[in-house]
Parts: sequence; C-alpha cells; structure tokens
Amino acid sequence: MHRPLADEIRPSTLDEVVGQKHILGPGGLLRRVIESGEVPNMVFYGPSGTGKTTVANIIAKRTERSLRRLNATNASLNDIKAIIAELDTMLAPGGVLLYLDEIQYFNKKQQQSLLEFIEDGRITLIASTTENPYFYVYNALLSRSTVFEFKTVPAEEVLPAVTRAVGILSEREGLAVRLEDGVAEHIAQSCGGDVRKAINSVELLFSASPRIGGAVEISLEDAKSATQRSAMRYDREGDDHFDTLSALMKSLRGSDPDAALHYLARLLEAGDLIGACRRLLCSASEDVGLAYPQAASIVKSCVDSALQLGLPEAKLPLAEAALLLATAPKSNSVVMGIDAAMADVRAGKAGPYPRELQNVHADGAGFEREQGYKYPHDFPGHWVEQQYLPDNLVGTKYYRYGDNKTEQAAKAYWERIKGEK
Repeated sequence: MHRPLADEIRPSTLDEVVGQKHILGPGGLLRRVIESGEVPNMVFYGPSGTGKTTVANIIAKRTERSLRRLNATNASLNDIKAIIAELDTMLAPGGVLLYLDEIQYFNKKQQQSLLEFIEDGRITLIASTTENPYFYVYNALLSRSTVFEFKTVPAEEVLPAVTRAVGILSEREGLAVRLEDGVAEHIAQSCGGDVRKAINSVELLFSASPRIGGAVEISLEDAKSATQRSAMRYDREGDDHFDTLSALMKSLRGSDPDAALHYLARLLEAGDLIGACRRLLCSASEDVGLAYPQAASIVKSCVDSALQLGLPEAKLPLAEAALLLATAPKSNSVVMGIDAAMADVRAGKAGPYPRELQNVHADGAGFEREQGYKYPHDFPGHWVEQQYLPDNLVGTKYYRYGDNKTEQAAKAYWERIKGEK
C-alpha cells in the first residue's frame, strides 16, 4: 500500500516540527508542558497541515499511557464506550491518552460522555479542531482543557520541509532531482501555510516530471500547475468564511482599497459571490451612510449587475463597488442611530404614541381632544414644531450628524429652518 510522503517524513521530535515557534520554540509554553512529562487535557486549534497531529504523536511517544485515536468525523458514542471499557484493565493500566481529531464534529452528548473520565484523570484528552473551539467545544469540556493555537506556517519555514522532501524522494528512487530556479520557493509560498500540501505537491511533481539523463527535471511551469489555487483556505461554514467576510468589511470601513480588493478576490476565487455582495451592500449603509448617500444605490446597481453576469465577469462590478466604498467619505451615524433606537425599544422604552401622530380614524371617537396634527407642508420651510417621540422619550437624541460635508450641510439647513443654535 502506498504511504504518502507527508506521513513518511512526519517529524518525530519537537525540533523537527515546522513552524509553531510561538508555542514550540525554546521557552514556548507547549514545549515546556511536553518536556515536563505532565500532560494536561489540551485542545489544538488551527488550520490543516500545521502540525497538530504531529505534535500529538510526539506527546504520545513521551507518555506511558495507552494511546487511542478517534476521528470525530466517523466515530460514534460506541467508540467512546469501547475506550472507557478498557480503563482499569490490563489494556490501559495507567489510563488512556485519547487523541480526538476534528472534535467539532462530536455533538454535546458525545463530548459530555468523556467528562467523568477526564475529571478523574483516567483519560487525558488531546483534541484537535480546525474551527474556533470556543464555538464548537462545549464549555464543560473546554474549562478542563488548555487551548493552544497552531498558526499557518510562513513560507520561509515551509521551504526546508520542501527541500527535505525532494532529498528523500531522490534517495528513495536513486535519481538526481534538478529543480528549475524558483520551484521550491513557489511550492513553499503557494501552499497557504499548509506543510502537508507542500509535501504532497513535491511528491506529485516528482512522479509526473520527465526523467532526462538519469535525473528528474521539475519545471517551474509544472510547479505552478500543480499548486494552482492550493493556497486558498476557505470553508463556507467555517472560520475562514467569516474571517474573510470580516476582513473585507473592515478594510472597506478602514478606507484601504488595496486590502478591500484582496479580500474580495479571496471570496471570488472561492466562488462566494453571495457573501461578497452582502458585505458590499451592508457597508454602503453601515460605513458610508449619509456621508455619500448615493453609494447605496450605486453599490446596489453593481451587485445587480454582478448577479446577472455571474462569475467570472461579476468581478468587475463588484471591484467597482469595493473601490467606491473604500475611497468614499465615511459616516456611521446611520448604524449608531438605529442601534440606539432599537436598544430603547428592546428595553421597553416605547410609550404611547403622541395623540398628534395617531391614525386619523380615531378622531372624534370619544377622545378628550382631537388629534391636532400639524401638517408640516402647510408651514414655512415645510416644518413646524411638534412632538413626535413618546412622552417618556422626549428630548432623546438617537441621530448625531456626522462630520462629513453632506451631513454638516443638512445640519446647517435644519438649524436655520428650526432656529437652532
């Protein structure tokens, strides 16, 4: 059976692990924990190919406990019960070290079934997940564990792994390997911080490249073909989805057109047309708002065009919308105003409607006084002083004019009409 190269060359010591210097480097907390020999319950959180399983394997070798592995994508409650049945037997005299991969796929009952045994120390849990554990791991289990975040590996740290993989394949096959300039660097850069992807790319290129004069010739063109789109990290239901949308929104708000185009490109490369459209529409009102009111209608037109065109042509109107929003003046007076008003409504600050604002069908129906509504268009400047808010909210200010040209012009206009100072 073929054994993937990435598994064959998996590091066996902490010093061989690629990346994660923040927790595994000299003096790193996780390194000190592992070297102490006292292994607590832990949750490893981070993208695929960043060393979570590798570190768990290294820990398992340093402990005298029986190692059991489960993958939550296909494990069941019966699998957990089978492990529990081994406790206090000759199969697991010192307890069990359980490595539970993809713990986010275990439901609450499955996770809770481990609590009693984690509590008394008969099971030491090392769980890994690619999703935020604070959303996917239940609090009772999380409170008994220490979370360590594994980060994407920088290209300069992936490069030695690529070189090592090439050397191993060369030695295994007894063939020299000639890399065109830039091949190793391209593989390291395009893997998106996933060391496993980089090594798999090396293995693929080695097997597919021509043998010329007793050597394997790997070209840059082939490397680019093998790694196209491989740097993409995107899951429509996972952290990457929401992180990308958040980054786009914050770049628009921060008036950085280059960053806005970058995160829009990520969404479009992943085919997430709807997500991109929703964020652009939202930003038009939330972040630009009344500083440039026409932005909402322009962005809506761009979104409509994008949805009619579909990808790949949709990139053009959406890029236009993103650049417009990123370079437009900003005002958050809309979102601040409606949020403040909704907070009062939720808090129960919603008194009776002023009599003047009630529907005219109530006039003359036994009320102590007539409606008395003043029609503003009958007065100079199309305005007349009148109570609009409920009695318990009179004087409340939800809307504050932004400091941009458009809102300041509106403010000056109404101060003149209303005689305000």
